[in-house]
Amino acid sequence: MFPPRHRPSSDHDSNRPAASGPVSRRGFLGGMAGVGAGAVLLGTGTSAGPAAAASSRRVTDPFQLGLASGDPLPDGVVLWTRLAPKPLDFDGGMPGRIVPVEWEIALDEKFSKVVDRGTERALPEEAHTVHADVRGLEPHHEYFYRFRVGGEISQTGRTRTAPAPGTSPELHFAFASCSNWEQGYFTAYRHMAEERPDLVFHLGDYLYEYAAGVNGDVRTHAGDEMNELGEYRQRHAQYKTDGDLQLVHSVSPFVVTWDDHETDNNYADLVPENDDPDQGNGSRKAFAERRAAAYQAYWEHMPLRRFRKPVDTHLPLYRRFRYGDTATFSVLDSRQYRDDQPYNDTSQVSGPDQWKTNMLGDEQHTWLEKGFENSRSTWNVVPQQIYFASMDEVEGEDPGGYNDGWDGYRASRDRILGYVEEHGIDNVVVLTGDVHKHWVNDLRRDFEKPDTPVVASEFVTTSITSNGDGTGSNDPGDVITAENPHTKYHCDRRGYVSCHVSKDRYVADYQVVDFVSKKDAALRTDASFEIEAGTPGVRRR
Repeated sequence: MFPPRHRPSSDHDSNRPAASGPVSRRGFLGGMAGVGAGAVLLGTGTSAGPAAAASSRRVTDPFQLGLASGDPLPDGVVLWTRLAPKPLDFDGGMPGRIVPVEWEIALDEKFSKVVDRGTERALPEEAHTVHADVRGLEPHHEYFYRFRVGGEISQTGRTRTAPAPGTSPELHFAFASCSNWEQGYFTAYRHMAEERPDLVFHLGDYLYEYAAGVNGDVRTHAGDEMNELGEYRQRHAQYKTDGDLQLVHSVSPFVVTWDDHETDNNYADLVPENDDPDQGNGSRKAFAERRAAAYQAYWEHMPLRRFRKPVDTHLPLYRRFRYGDTATFSVLDSRQYRDDQPYNDTSQVSGPDQWKTNMLGDEQHTWLEKGFENSRSTWNVVPQQIYFASMDEVEGEDPGGYNDGWDGYRASRDRILGYVEEHGIDNVVVLTGDVHKHWVNDLRRDFEKPDTPVVASEFVTTSITSNGDGTGSNDPGDVITAENPHTKYHCDRRGYVSCHVSKDRYVADYQVVDFVSKKDAALRTDASFEIEAGTPGVRRR
């Protein structure tokens, strides 16, 4: 049995514990005196795919995919793991039966002050994943957690709850996107973990759907292009075997949203790429089945609450998190509800069709507007996937545009920026991934009129690995510089963005590594920007 739990006193949140050292599996197991850690026979399972295992397995480590926490609230957090002694088997090497998994959460890494524990049922139809929704915790507080099945113990994870309403603590968070296994090592995740941020936002393309060898040769995907549930599960599992990704999940809670590659490149709603209804080939139905498989596997492998489990082909992913009076985060889903891209998704083709497409759907648009209206926080932050500012690469009066981004959905973008401008919503900051380069943009309602007011700002993160090492250039080119005066910064390297936010100031540090084709690249800050509360527009520090 786990040792007795310890309940914190009612004023515990005023005594924030000091940050501990790195989370250590060795240290955790050493603190489990009296608890057996021998092998446990989980039973007989069946597998599919190229890595199928023997029919009877003696398991020594079912926690090879690590653990994670996510979607923190002032009083709770989701704890995640998946039992997978053979990660690349479609079934993870698990039996086709329910397996009980114990969890516990404590104030200290040695678990001498346990505050809660419970047991979750890991179901074979959910890939033996665990989504423990722990409540009754103290606001703005550090906790440690772990799992056990039989005599096997997981590593220890660290997490942190959100601040309480009415408080205004400084917040440290990071955001990232686009981690392609084949194009590099996830070194940037390790550097992010070393910062021990309060929160991490992942803005999409957590993995890539392509077959082995399509994207690069630094590492190789397992299997063919993902289409079926087992293939999506296998790919998620492969990514989660990465030690650097496991490390950052183990030290900070994640808030995730997806883009396209978790399912299929540049998909839009239920319209598959190259769909031709005249062929009568049932491609829309086939894509709906593929999307359902992708969404199921995504929910299974992310620290999301159980009620977000997909229904049919939809997963309710847009959601809001309030971090005291410092910041409110409205996390968007710009992929699931969008209309098909205009002009056959061709970049730098502009026209009236860009004003006829809807990026978010009316329900999500209204939800975002109500969030702005009801916000009592200083900063209104919008984590989302796709390049928000105009990206004009055409000389002259033609506005060009990136049609998979918000340029292709100008009516939706104008609705958001118009609401911000007309209702006087202060301190709006959009967070973006997708484009594999660092960018900083001022946001104005009409990007073709640079003398109009700045109403918000956009911080764009580069990729973790996608596009490989990059050139290191800070020059986006003469055309982009001339046609996009709202753009303040560009860098073609891999990395992430680290943010420090207070009631008065928002600071964004653009972190980069100079290579991902080899391991252990050093981290450096390429540039830093800040926004003063109440003063629209970014400035370089």
